[in-house]
Amino acid sequence: MIIHKDCYSTIWKIWLGGAIALFLIFYFIPWTFLAYALAIIPLFLMGFVMFFFRVPKRGKVGEDNLLTSVADGKIVVVEKVFEAEHLKRECLQVSIYMDFFNVHVNYWPIDGDVTYYKYHPGAYMFAYLPKASELNEHTSVGMKSQYGEIFFKQIAGTFARRIVCYAEPGNSVVKGDQCGIIKFGSRIDMFLPLDADIKVKIGDYVRASESVIAELKK
Repeated sequence: MIIHKDCYSTIWKIWLGGAIALFLIFYFIPWTFLAYALAIIPLFLMGFVMFFFRVPKRGKVGEDNLLTSVADGKIVVVEKVFEAEHLKRECLQVSIYMDFFNVHVNYWPIDGDVTYYKYHPGAYMFAYLPKASELNEHTSVGMKSQYGEIFFKQIAGTFARRIVCYAEPGNSVVKGDQCGIIKFGSRIDMFLPLDADIKVKIGDYVRASESVIAELKK
């Protein structure tokens, strides 16, 4: 299993805390049965953090005009909105909510050039709430492809305290390559052209880089 390179420090901190907890449990609790029962908790957390920061092997899927998901998770929004930060026009918004058991590595949804990047400090509301898109800590990324402009946000949730994003304006990116990771529960908002043919609906579960979100007009 491959672990995301930007998560080593988090893993070591949790493992150190787990090791200290195990030492204290076995040092101060004389009852063997109780000690082993309590030890399950830090051992579970130490194992889960390795699972959580896993990096699955994903490849480029479909034709160039097929926009794939940035993240694993559940579709929670499909609607027409006015995107006021970067595109400044009406768009189709598709939002993906990631829970603790989803892969949290993010992938570029289409080939193109990065045209915009901005980090926004903010709150840590539950990521599925509509206001989280604007009020929570998030990054904003604009891309220009041969099929139009794409904009997406990596949004922190209640437990997510760090967003990693590899976007740098002027760089060319390839669909299916990693574009970052959000640590713990979080959300992705994608803003697409109005003429995009959306292929998902609310309640669908999608996989980053493998599930087609929309077909863009050539």
